Formats: sequence, C-alpha cells, structure tokens
Amino acid sequence: MFLVMGITGKVGGATTTHLLAQGKKVRALVRDRAKAAKWVERGVELASGDWNDAASIERALEDVDGAFVMLPPIWAPSPDFKEAKAVIANYVEALTKVPVPRVVALSSMGANRASGTGLITALSLLEQGFRDLKLPTAYVRAGEFLENFLYGLHVAQGGTLPVFHNPPSRKSAMVATNDVGAEIATLLSGPAWPGHRIIELGSMVSADEVAAQLGDVMKLDVTAVSVPRAAWPDTFEQFGVPKGQSGLAETMYDFVNAGGTDLGVEGTEHVAGATSARDVFSAARKATSA
Repeated sequence: MFLVMGITGKVGGATTTHLLAQGKKVRALVRDRAKAAKWVERGVELASGDWNDAASIERALEDVDGAFVMLPPIWAPSPDFKEAKAVIANYVEALTKVPVPRVVALSSMGANRASGTGLITALSLLEQGFRDLKLPTAYVRAGEFLENFLYGLHVAQGGTLPVFHNPPSRKSAMVATNDVGAEIATLLSGPAWPGHRIIELGSMVSADEVAAQLGDVMKLDVTAVSVPRAAWPDTFEQFGVPKGQSGLAETMYDFVNAGGTDLGVEGTEHVAGATSARDVFSAARKATSA
C-alpha cells in the first residue's frame, strides 16, 4: 500500500496510474471525496483530510510501504511562503510520528539554490525541511512541466507561441508529468535505498523545439516568440495570476533564463524524460475531441 498526495492533480494522478498498473494498492488523502470518485472505481482507498492537517496525514500514513508527498501548487504565494512552510511542518510532524519505509517528494530543478529562484523557493524549503528526517527519502527534481505549454493549442492558431523563455532557442530542463509519475512509482515500489537521494528528472528542451512539435500536431508552422520582459506582469495576469502578485513567477523565469534549471547539479542522479512535447500535445488534443 502506498500513500499518494495530490491524486486529483496531474502528478499525483500519473503516479497512481503507474502504481495501479504495477498491481500495487494506493491510498489517497483527499479533501473532496467527490473529486476523487473515479479513483475509487479503480480501487483506490480514500482517506479524508488534507496537507493542512498533520493528524489526517498521520492517519493516512498508517501501515503504508511508502509515501509520495508534494506541495500544493500556488502561483501567487505569500512573500514569506507561509503556505508552503505550514504544509512542510505538517509533513515533518506526521512522518516523525509515523515513520514509513520510504518517502518520495516532488521537488524542482533549481531547488539546490536557497534564494533568487522565485516560486521554486517553496521546493527548496521542502528539501531543507526534510533534511533531518531519519527515513529513506528521494527528492524528484522535475524540470518544467511540458503541460505548462498546453495553452498553445488555443493561442497558437495564428502561428506563434508566446513564451517566457528568452531566447527561445535556449534549452532548459523540461519533462512530461506522465514521466514524473512513472519515476515516482518506480522509486516507491522498486529496490530500497539508504539515506537521502536526489534525482534530476527531464531532458534539455528549448521553447523553439516545443513550438515546432506543437506545429506538428496542429499541422501548421508555429514559432516561439519571447514575451517582452516588461509585458510579463500583464501576461501572467492573463494566465490567472492576480494583478500585482506575479513577482515570484517572474523571478522564477528570470532564473530559468539564466540557466538555473539546467541539468547536472553535482551529487544528483539523472533520469531522462521519455515523453516528448509532441506526445503531450497529441494526448491533450485526443482527450478534448473524445
């Protein structure tokens, strides 16, 4: 039995799908059981609660062989990251009281840096918070999710894909969420390991390559065009980030453009992505037309 956090999201869902395919049992901690109803039909055990309650995490950890934990994705967190800090404290309290055979935590490329990373700071705090856990722990430092470019299916009809990457020819670490789920499932159910380990997950991909593969799927020529830096706040607002609260997201992309999420940090392992941007766009298009 494995505990999966965030089952209604892309990474938690992908992790669960891969574990079920291996014939493993899955327990999920959920706040809204209705949103996870499809997983019950597939045999997943639901535990009520969420990451804001240490006691419910403790109950969900009982008698599991491993746990996948993550932070809730927040594009406009408090400047002091109090939301992430509270969740991390709950995880540490629960895992200290109910130690499990292994823990896999979703982190991010760039989490080795403690400052200047914008939104990635939350994952750095997670790794720091777990540092003293006396449990076998693996941090999966994922690259930027290729799914972040799915907006291109809607906005690139005119042949351009606006991106925050500058220049768009520069490569940075990217990965599909299906590959993230596959690696997490492998870590949870595979051979045991001692201590803490860090896995960089993804491949070096440019926005130009993403745009070209989007064009293949849409059957038209698509070119990646960098959004001017001064226009970032308004663009993030169009993506749903509250007005005036995009600073941390902007800093994150400045960090990416400066090479902060490139693969090859010393002391890490590396697993390449197996799913291309083309695969991600194709799957999304099929899902919407089904």
